[in-house]
Amino acid sequence: MANRTRHFLTLLDLSADELKHVIEQAIARKKALKQGEIFEPFKNKVLGMVFEKSSTRTRVSFEAGMTQLGGSAIFLSSRDTQLGRGEPVEDSARVLSRMVDIVMIRTFAHNIVERFAQYSSVPVINALTDDFHPCQLLADIQTYVEHRGSPAGKVVTWIGDGNNMCQSYINAARLCDFELRIACPEGYAPNPELVKLNADRVQVLSDPKQAVKNADWVVTDVWASMGQEQEQKQREKQFGGFQVNHELMSEANKDALFMHCLPAHRGEEVSAELIEDEQISVVWDEAENRLHAQKALMVFLHEQSR
Repeated sequence: MANRTRHFLTLLDLSADELKHVIEQAIARKKALKQGEIFEPFKNKVLGMVFEKSSTRTRVSFEAGMTQLGGSAIFLSSRDTQLGRGEPVEDSARVLSRMVDIVMIRTFAHNIVERFAQYSSVPVINALTDDFHPCQLLADIQTYVEHRGSPAGKVVTWIGDGNNMCQSYINAARLCDFELRIACPEGYAPNPELVKLNADRVQVLSDPKQAVKNADWVVTDVWASMGQEQEQKQREKQFGGFQVNHELMSEANKDALFMHCLPAHRGEEVSAELIEDEQISVVWDEAENRLHAQKALMVFLHEQSR
């Protein structure tokens, strides 16, 4: 069974067609859920949730999603597991995957999820590492499709830190066939290798206005991610001109959408007025779609791994 097991460690673990299928399923099942339809393919199935980094949205969306699918979820904090703390990751993977049906991991080093997946006999989902946050991208793509249709051929602008979200957007540009412009201060660019691999559709700029010009979809994130709090003050200085607000959005296309994976620091990376402007900001739909996209993903991985 192990060699047929499908994992989701980055967006590139799906083909373009598979990604499209997962998004379509997420949208269809979301609609069915709102109409009161019960869909429980995961009766007696268990999701093991390993959290080395805490999170509100990730925990609630996976746990609620698994319950809605008829299964259950076990929450394991860093205090509850031996992951990388005495017991090798490989051993944890072999043991946990004999007891649960899917594993979701939110951790620091990306190689932890890679090593875990290598030794797991059930699907492993990356719920965030320092390098990538692919589950958030599923929600973001779903949100764009619901509001504006296919992102193929569109211009997407990332403003801020070249972090795990930014790097997942680079993978999304490749799979969804859109142009990605990244505006970040010097010293905060994403992985240069990843940018180089996607040079045909990814551009790194230093001017937010230039990056947002005629964009269809604008995204940002906090300036200091989890674990970087000690850099907050220094980053505030460096990121001074990188706030997304109405003035910056006026450079984008008239029907451009604004997204943020949350939690947001109003008055820093985004103005309070913009995040609350429902004509432009779709952050609440985006947050809700974590639930629907992850449910579609879990069903897909389980079906593919049988």
